[in-house]
Amino acid sequence: MLSDFWPLLRLRLTTPRLELRLPTEEELAALAEVAADGVHSPGERPYLTPWTEVSPRQRAVHVVQQHWSRRGNWTIDAWTLELGLFYEARPVGMVALRGRDFPVLREVKTESWIGVNHHRQGLGTEARSALLHLAFEELGAASALTEIFQDNAGSQGVSRKLGYRHDGISRDVREGQVVVSDRLRLDRDDWQGTAHPHVTVNGIGIGPCLPLFGL
Repeated sequence: MLSDFWPLLRLRLTTPRLELRLPTEEELAALAEVAADGVHSPGERPYLTPWTEVSPRQRAVHVVQQHWSRRGNWTIDAWTLELGLFYEARPVGMVALRGRDFPVLREVKTESWIGVNHHRQGLGTEARSALLHLAFEELGAASALTEIFQDNAGSQGVSRKLGYRHDGISRDVREGQVVVSDRLRLDRDDWQGTAHPHVTVNGIGIGPCLPLFGL
């Protein structure tokens, strides 16, 4: 079986409303269609890479290519675990947990997108909680980091709600203009000191799964 060689296919995170796991090829196509329908309101620009500002088909192709790339480029020194997000068994978006030199730094970053038709239901907060549970409780992370444009009220709200603290700013160039992001950090002690949705993790300890993270 393919999961004998890529045990992350067995990984499942479940919350009261969501399931997070690697998608099948058919499910990846369905997720691409969700992205094609839009992931934010018109006029918003929440990403430094303007992958959402292209045609619906180009958005869909980006989702597929990026997912394949992240699986193929996985190394212990730099990995990105990108999972499909399923609500009531329907694909609604994707989330990712990224690590660089994780066995030493013990830091992760998160990212996500959710189809615009599923916004304002608390799914983003619940999905991020699941990723953070995996990072802190299963992988032994020390901190989780994120960078969010200062005008991205939705993502800012999710991060603050989960206990992230301000950790400076970063400045980037987008189409010749400076854009400023807040750097936010959530440390393990702050995470463990707050309440979160119940998360069940299956498959993390099967086969050589943990060694893929350098553990």
